[in-house]
Amino acid sequence: MVKESLREAYARALISLGEKDERVVVLDADLSTSTKTAKFGENFPERFFNIGISEQNMMGVASGFALSGNIVFASSFAVFASGRAWDQVRQSICYNEVNVKIVATHGGITVGEDGATHQSNEDIALMRVLPNMRVVVPADSIETEQVIKKVYEKEGPFYVRLSRENFPVLYKDSDYKFELGKYDVLREGKDGVIFAIGREVYESLVAAEELEKDGISLTVVNSSSVKPLDKELIYKYAKKFGKIIVAEEHQKTAGFGSAIAEFITEELPVIIKKIGVDNIFGLSGKASDLLKHFKLDSEGIYNTIKEWYPK
Repeated sequence: MVKESLREAYARALISLGEKDERVVVLDADLSTSTKTAKFGENFPERFFNIGISEQNMMGVASGFALSGNIVFASSFAVFASGRAWDQVRQSICYNEVNVKIVATHGGITVGEDGATHQSNEDIALMRVLPNMRVVVPADSIETEQVIKKVYEKEGPFYVRLSRENFPVLYKDSDYKFELGKYDVLREGKDGVIFAIGREVYESLVAAEELEKDGISLTVVNSSSVKPLDKELIYKYAKKFGKIIVAEEHQKTAGFGSAIAEFITEELPVIIKKIGVDNIFGLSGKASDLLKHFKLDSEGIYNTIKEWYPK
């Protein structure tokens, strides 16, 4: 399986946008080498601003640039972009509905050795609760480039969550087109459905292949648009199967699974199984070891579903 960096895909997309539109401005908070926005700065130094270790100020500056007619991308690690700067995101960006795209890298436990303080497993919850904010979690590098280009086209605030680790490539560039509020069915099954985001899309696909051998046939859906949801597809499978599995590299509480539950339980009586981080902080370790520890790798997903699956 070929793997590629979502951060590198973000940099490629930024440079492409910068070449065609002088309104594109990029801000970073002293982490541009890690977020890969430094590559935009190398190409367009007059439109790249390193605000320093001052995430709150970066969001305020981003709002000012946007109000001046620019299309602004602001980046830092997810834990800082969503947590440390939450008040400024709420007041300066979302309340005013300005054209700022927050692209946060290093989301989830796969940040790895940086440990619990830097592993943001709460950022989706923090961002999706904000009015006017759209939230997207790409599944691979191909989708990441398409997401960045899509949020550029659409007016208003976005939160795009990327990861530190290289992801398995699921798509071919010519075969896929990201649509906000629409999901992509990667595997059809006859017994149930997994709605997954980010790295968990690949892990769910591998788990589903193993579960098929045990007589459990599952549909796997890349659900990258966390807000807005693809309500039509969720309803379709909820009605068909009467049960839903959600896999995310995030706290179970208030994350993507909760977003689905908030919608579908007003429409249908449905059993929902959430696979995610269970009300604890992260640990320091290799990304692969942490996925295994938190049962978010394919083996963990397989075992969780095998033990739980309604007979």
